[in-house]
Amino acid sequence: MATMQFPLFPLVAALIACPLAVTAQVAADPAVAPVVALDAGLIAIMKAGARAGSSARSAQIGPVVDRSFDIPLMTRLAVGPAWTGFAPADQAALVTAFRRLTVSTYARNFDGYSGQSFTIASKVEARAGDRLVRTTLNDPSDAPVAIAYRLRQGPDGWRIIDVFYRSISQLTTRRSDFASILQQGGAKALTAHLDAMAAKGAG
Repeated sequence: MATMQFPLFPLVAALIACPLAVTAQVAADPAVAPVVALDAGLIAIMKAGARAGSSARSAQIGPVVDRSFDIPLMTRLAVGPAWTGFAPADQAALVTAFRRLTVSTYARNFDGYSGQSFTIASKVEARAGDRLVRTTLNDPSDAPVAIAYRLRQGPDGWRIIDVFYRSISQLTTRRSDFASILQQGGAKALTAHLDAMAAKGAG
């Protein structure tokens, strides 16, 4: 069995550090730890706020993304069958660009705090060897937002491989968006597209 990347003490620290409701039974499932860490990281950059700037928020949430997500696998799944035909250098460039986009998206979208909190559902669902962890983003001034995470166990433990925002798979959306770019310009065109999207989000 793979070694857990999130031991108990950091998990408890994350629970204390951010407004997050999670039962002891759910917290005991190792697949929940990456989600707890991500939620804590998002609350932290929200509290840093707009005054910290997008670059500072990106630097803060970047290591959390690295620990919580399997970015290489997500990139491969988003690209689809064309991935195997790319040179290793092009694959590495795509992974780097996909990570940059993921980090900048979180830094852009979570830029202010006004009492928000996360709640993790009381049941972790099994999905063909993967796990599905359902959460809710609670906002005192707005309707709650359902966010679910699909996680897969790999050499570094459980990692997020897909995010469902209001039940829509972000990986499926990315794959659809990438298809025409790949068809027209291949890996280098997609890398340029991802870099442009990340730069726009970092403004």
